[in-house]
Amino acid sequence: MLGGQVPILVLKEGTTREQGKNAQRNNIEAAKAIADAIRTTLGPKGMDKMLVDSIGDIVVSNDGATILKEMDVEHPTAKMIVEVAKSQDVSVGDGTTTAVILAGELLKQAESLLDQGVHSTVITNGYHMAVEETKKLLEKNAVKTTDDETLKKVALTALSGKSTGPSNEFLAELVVKAVNAVSEKRDGRTVVEPSNIKVDKKSGGGVLDTQLVSGIVIDKEKVHAKMPSVVKDAKIALIDSALEIKKTEIEAKVQITDPSKIQDFLDQESDTFRSMVDKIKASGANVVFCQKGIEDLAQHYLAKAGIYAVRRVKKSDMEKLAKATGARVITNLDDLSPEVLGKSSKVEERKIGDDRMTFVTGCANPKAISILIRGATEHVTSEIERSLNDAIRVVSITKEDGKYLIGGGAIETELSLHLRTFANSVGGREQLAVEAFSRAIEVIPRTLAENAGMDPINTLIQLKSEHEKGNKSFGVSVNGNKIADMSKYGIFDPLKVKRHAIEGAVEVATMILRIDDVIASKKSSSPPGGGQMGGAGGMGGPGGMPPY
Repeated sequence: MLGGQVPILVLKEGTTREQGKNAQRNNIEAAKAIADAIRTTLGPKGMDKMLVDSIGDIVVSNDGATILKEMDVEHPTAKMIVEVAKSQDVSVGDGTTTAVILAGELLKQAESLLDQGVHSTVITNGYHMAVEETKKLLEKNAVKTTDDETLKKVALTALSGKSTGPSNEFLAELVVKAVNAVSEKRDGRTVVEPSNIKVDKKSGGGVLDTQLVSGIVIDKEKVHAKMPSVVKDAKIALIDSALEIKKTEIEAKVQITDPSKIQDFLDQESDTFRSMVDKIKASGANVVFCQKGIEDLAQHYLAKAGIYAVRRVKKSDMEKLAKATGARVITNLDDLSPEVLGKSSKVEERKIGDDRMTFVTGCANPKAISILIRGATEHVTSEIERSLNDAIRVVSITKEDGKYLIGGGAIETELSLHLRTFANSVGGREQLAVEAFSRAIEVIPRTLAENAGMDPINTLIQLKSEHEKGNKSFGVSVNGNKIADMSKYGIFDPLKVKRHAIEGAVEVATMILRIDDVIASKKSSSPPGGGQMGGAGGMGGPGGMPPY
């Protein structure tokens, strides 16, 4: 400081700043910590994690996206890794653990290059070159088919390692049937919307009691005890307005001075509900699903007319009912006519576990169907629901795309060997980054071997040896604790899932590598008792960053 100059404060007091190599190191360590946290869940012999939240609710899962969503992650870089898992889950439904582990490994390999003095921009350039080459090779190695046996194997691969265990075969068949039922042809291509498969769960019974309903299951009971419990040859009305007397938007009071007029007022209200039910009856409808409320008097008249009614049905369920039965959702009762009604051979109320549910079955050509999951406990049914949702998504993608890759670490080994050769043609310092990418992608077969209790180094050596001989479909057979031809075991991954996982991992890894300055603002409130969180500036983790 010259001549008594006062230092200029640019950042707010209490703000911490990490620059250069320290910032990169902290970010890489945070990403590696997240990857290590879920590494043991990969593969058929992956373990589960039990997550207990602040109010004591328990989630038991080995689904990467679920685990990371439930974890209370604070470190900003760790949050970026969690976002990769969320993106993978939303886009393709599976491969979340693969994406996170690969991102962690790419950063680990980059760390050793940074130590050798390779600039982070060079590494990111090399990684982008490698991922472009990877996409070409994935496309080249993809197998094209959409027969049901292949789809079943894709579903089995997605279900392997989940808590479904011995029921996998049964559940995989259900998933394939469900996807085939809702698939449509549009402009000469197959389109599957997984949202048209409604997955409901009820604890009680065994996993093998899970059933595919060729129609829709609504987790609601009829609104009045005197309504019929079973309606055959159902004509279904879907109404998204309330069967209630509308309240005025302005505040209004009705004063009755003559006691004899009270009954007239009540009769008028009763007539309003009777006319509503008469309109429903006149259309020929004998089943009503209402998105909003149904007044007690309306329930009485509906029951008297022998009409089965359900109220407060979710909008998403109304849409599925429309697709399954061919009905149109109407807002005004005056629009009710035989043309807007849906049809099904039977609507009935059944007791499932402790609750009553409404089953709409026997639809002529349903484009929305239901799977009702059963299991011993709520935790079991929740994990089966997550597993089935993953399987439905991957089978839907394979049905649409028609392309799959050999799994079990086979494609990753092939990629690793090809990228080593490709690196020699790149030249310059980017060659080192491409080689690092080829080493990083080996983390998948290595982790599969580790989780199965196999020697990871020996397994990788044997795998590479087989692939160099031209046996491209050899991977890690975790059940046999050996390397084997994965195509014979039917271990298939959809092309789109694998490509998205690799692209997502590279994108987040390169973004993290380019960060050389982390400016963390002071937290607005201190912990109870005024204690410090630990670390520099009271911010928590290493180097003044929040803990991860």
